[in-house]
Amino acid sequence: MKATTKTPIHAVWSWVRRQPPKVKAFLAVVTGMAALVLLRFIVHDHDNLFVAAEAVHSIGICVLIYKLMKEKTCAGLSLKSQELTAIFLAVRLYCSFVMEYDIHTILDLATLGTTLWVIFMIRFNLRASYMEDKDNFPLYYVLAPCVLLAVFIHPSTSHHILNRISWALCVYLEAVSVLPQLRVMQNTKIVEPFTAHYVFALGVARFLSCAHWVLQVVDTRGRLLVALGYGFWPSMVLISEIVQTFILADFCYYYVQSVFGGQLVLRLPSGVV
Repeated sequence: MKATTKTPIHAVWSWVRRQPPKVKAFLAVVTGMAALVLLRFIVHDHDNLFVAAEAVHSIGICVLIYKLMKEKTCAGLSLKSQELTAIFLAVRLYCSFVMEYDIHTILDLATLGTTLWVIFMIRFNLRASYMEDKDNFPLYYVLAPCVLLAVFIHPSTSHHILNRISWALCVYLEAVSVLPQLRVMQNTKIVEPFTAHYVFALGVARFLSCAHWVLQVVDTRGRLLVALGYGFWPSMVLISEIVQTFILADFCYYYVQSVFGGQLVLRLPSGVV
């Protein structure tokens, strides 16, 4: 009987899995920094990273649509996360129309349209399979702090005050919009493939968006922060990007672990997300 030979990737992954949490956290930071350096050299126009982030988010939504149409069930999905996503996309779309109107506007419009379709399917067509008891994250825990932050910490540009507050609101909401979905997965402990693919796509999108801002700051030697305005706002933009990346980092680790292990269904240990 032949012994099973491990590939170098599986050998490295097995070694990582045996490490204590602090070592894993350190390795995650190092990997993230290495990825940023790699992206800086292979992507010449770092604006493309933001476009890529929106495109990956759209792909994640398409995965959800495929799940809803093929399996005729919305079990494991958070309606509240979809509603928060629709809110920040609608606000960002408004800001895009009145402030810039570019490729981001088109991508946001497409993503908002598909998100609204997902919400419609969960609320009406597939309501019977919606796990309302598991989707128990109070929305006011997210909305109230984001609105307050937007009112007090927003861009100091020449745009109308309503537009500046709206811009800040969509940044803050995007950072935490996935929390209800993580709560559902925390409550169920088992994540079926399509939902896992969707959340992983969100994690990749968040990382690309974060990389876009970090690399823009590095390339402009900090001048971008000055262009964004003064006060706490420039720092809050970067903090929001970093927070939304780390919120999903833990899940993405277990997703990759599940993929390497050949498991179709992702099982989350206690305390994750």
